[in-house]
Amino acid sequence: MRPTGSLHLGNYHGALKNWTELQYQYDCYFFIADYHALTTGYEDTRHLEDFAWQMVVDWLAAGLNPAVCTMFIQSRVPEHAELHLLLSMITPLGWLERVPTYKDQQEQLKEKDLATYGFLGYPLLQSADILLYRPMGVPVGEDQVAHVEITREIARRFNFIFGREQDFEAKAERAIRNLGTRNAAIYRDLRKGYQEQGQEDALARAHALLDGNSRLTLADRERLLGYLEGTGRTILTEPEALLTSTPKVTGLDGRKMSKSYGNTIGMREDPDEVAKKLKTMQTDPARVRRTDPGDPEKCPVWDLHKLYSDADTQRWVAQGCRSAGIGCLECKKPVIDRIVEEVTGMRQRAQEYEDNPDLVRGIIAEGCEKARAVAGQTLDDVKQAMGLAYR
Repeated sequence: MRPTGSLHLGNYHGALKNWTELQYQYDCYFFIADYHALTTGYEDTRHLEDFAWQMVVDWLAAGLNPAVCTMFIQSRVPEHAELHLLLSMITPLGWLERVPTYKDQQEQLKEKDLATYGFLGYPLLQSADILLYRPMGVPVGEDQVAHVEITREIARRFNFIFGREQDFEAKAERAIRNLGTRNAAIYRDLRKGYQEQGQEDALARAHALLDGNSRLTLADRERLLGYLEGTGRTILTEPEALLTSTPKVTGLDGRKMSKSYGNTIGMREDPDEVAKKLKTMQTDPARVRRTDPGDPEKCPVWDLHKLYSDADTQRWVAQGCRSAGIGCLECKKPVIDRIVEEVTGMRQRAQEYEDNPDLVRGIIAEGCEKARAVAGQTLDDVKQAMGLAYR
């Protein structure tokens, strides 16, 4: 996430809540994207540091657990910038210009000067962010799938250019012998079955054979995977888009909740202010008087009920709205109670970290160290493949 100010409930339900669940299913890396904040906000960085630390507190208050996930700040892992530079040497300009959000954001942010290399290259920086950790998946919504796809294309192009190392076949044959006599014979049979007869199950069985072999180095395993598929050594892994549901979080004015619209409810906003905002939130315009029936699907408050209310409450709201059996303030009360409860809990959890900034900095320092260890290995492999591993 980019540190551009306090997080709101749209950020929480749109991404952060999902992260808190994913951290117990996968080995997850979450980072404060301060370089990315500069791509559109380079002219004013006075609050960048404060926003970054506040975002860490927001994450912790929302439930990210540093004991099971890695949290860090992008600029404190310099491998991100270096891989971005190296990938820029092979990435066609047209690939960046065709990213859908490139022109969309230029249109939406007309008041900013975005005719910069940094803004044009931000999708490539995102690709570097992803590829450094060789992930199997990247949690995104539908609108971000294009960014994962260009990352896959860049990884594929890099592997095509640099994966055919000198004496590749000879090194692959040596790696086969390292499998042991029995496994080497199995590998050769599976490779022949896949390459000559297109047996997909042979490919899957060969992957399982290599994954479970402790005699192989990581580099030899990658060579054998490439040799198996008739390509070269896989240096950068092509990630999959881990599609996640992104529920609609409606703002106070009926539009999508966004800081740019000024219609947000902060994750740690004062509960009294939250209740006050929600009481004045617009509803179905057809309900001018208390006795006028309404349509929940035309009411922004209904979207919040879908997020916060149970099935019984939703049925009560839908029936009461359509029959004018309840007023708008009555309809809002269950949502107000739930949101105030949620915000109050986050404020309480955040206070522990607000009172102990050294704890927060320690969590990030440890996360940066863990991230650098993984990112450094990837960067070493990339530089070696590109001929930059001087001895």
